[in-house]
Amino acid sequence: MTIMLVLIYMVLTAVFEVILLMNSYLVRRWLTDILTVLLAFGVGALMYVRLDVITVNIGLLMLYRIVNIERLTHRSLQDDYVSHLARRASLVLIISQLFLGSLLGAQEFFNITTNNWLLGLSLLDLFAAGIFAHTVDRQVRVTSAPKVMASRDEHDLPTLTVAIPARNETSDLEACLQTLVNSRYLKLEILVLDDCSQNQRTPEIIRQFAHDGVRFIAGSAPPDNWLAKNHAYQQLIEEANGDLLLFCGVDSRFEPNSLTAIVETLLDRHKTMLSIMPRNHIPSRFKLEALLVQPGRYAWELVLPWRWLDRPPVLSSCWLVQKQLLMDSGGLSAVSRAVQPERYFARYAALHQDGYSFLQSGEQLGLSSAKSFDDQRATAVRTRYPSLHRRIELTALVSLIELVLLGVPYINLVYCLASRTWLLAIINTGCCALLSYVYSQVVCVTYQRRLLRGLWLFPFAVAYDICLLNYSMWQYEFSEVIWKGRNICIPVMRVIPHLPTLHQINAIHPRGRHHRHRYHSQHNSRHSG
Repeated sequence: MTIMLVLIYMVLTAVFEVILLMNSYLVRRWLTDILTVLLAFGVGALMYVRLDVITVNIGLLMLYRIVNIERLTHRSLQDDYVSHLARRASLVLIISQLFLGSLLGAQEFFNITTNNWLLGLSLLDLFAAGIFAHTVDRQVRVTSAPKVMASRDEHDLPTLTVAIPARNETSDLEACLQTLVNSRYLKLEILVLDDCSQNQRTPEIIRQFAHDGVRFIAGSAPPDNWLAKNHAYQQLIEEANGDLLLFCGVDSRFEPNSLTAIVETLLDRHKTMLSIMPRNHIPSRFKLEALLVQPGRYAWELVLPWRWLDRPPVLSSCWLVQKQLLMDSGGLSAVSRAVQPERYFARYAALHQDGYSFLQSGEQLGLSSAKSFDDQRATAVRTRYPSLHRRIELTALVSLIELVLLGVPYINLVYCLASRTWLLAIINTGCCALLSYVYSQVVCVTYQRRLLRGLWLFPFAVAYDICLLNYSMWQYEFSEVIWKGRNICIPVMRVIPHLPTLHQINAIHPRGRHHRHRYHSQHNSRHSG
């Protein structure tokens, strides 16, 4: 009976929230504060009455509803757009909460025991863990760099431009350029754009390499509707003379034969774009947090079955693309605000004659990354929330799915062992073993080496990733995200109508690439600013 009263209370607060959000003139600070207090009281009452997986998830959804309500009075974006976002998020969160509430009511009405719920949840977790294990095995296999590549005359290889955006850089830029000028690739152009650096060290470093053929470009300030990095990419594309463009960060390190191996791999596989996963430096045994960030980022690309969703994995560390493909797909103007613009081009290449591959560097390609742990964490904060389309409701659902599918098996295992529920203990042991295997594979790919730490770090990696995702959401919604000395919240969260999808563009202009390019240019010119 007490549970039913709490559920009725949830419905009443949901009605109050809907009325408030549907009538923008009612949105006042004191009304949102009242709703916040009511929702917080509901969380406390629910946790007091019953504490299990369902009630915890309902309580967490209530907390996300509080965050959603609070941004109405924060006014970080235009009022009308914030109201639209809040209404959409509120609807999804309330429906999700009512669904879980109906499960809770069914448990009371049909007198379903806790062990029955745990059995169903454990089987679901085991099924998901099996899919993740299969997917990561496949990805590790298909992303391995070729051991033997066709040998071509160096004069027959296409012209290549290495394009590097740089801002407020120091020793990393110098080390990166040193590895590039040592390259044995003949038809090579190296462009470095100084993206309005606030210090004088960046242009000085670039000019030091002028005698080695490195070309300096003085970048201009980005327009309001462009991310600075994307605008830097666009300027580099306009200056590039190569048939192929390789974009990389200043933390990239190349062997003398790396560029030749990467280009030959592209040609051997008949691709128009490659994304290369570099070998990372192994952190100290005492810096376990460093073993959670980069593998956690790679896990999103390697573990989830993205191919079912027609969404290829991609990384921004180093990507090689035909210049013609960039022109055909609309260029950077098509994704001027995207935190990961390379994802758009990868999907475009994959949809056109299977022209994209995602590869590990390994010994064959010889690419490594010298990115520090602080930079890795900053990159994760910068990309996590935008990767979910800047939507609180998606952040909530992803966090809860991670918790239920990846974190709960370890909690269930401890509970089942303590209560001596041996069947459930066996199922959850198998699930935890599969998940630990999955993460160990990701760690191995990240550092190109087997690390025993990867076998037991997975539950900590899940908790860390959930915290990182929600911290990224909080920074974008209520604070600021500083990247290379700039606050990128404004262009990322800016209101501009979305461009049509690749499928829509192909349907509109099925006859050729030039139509697509013109459509993107016209659409952006109409909606810029």
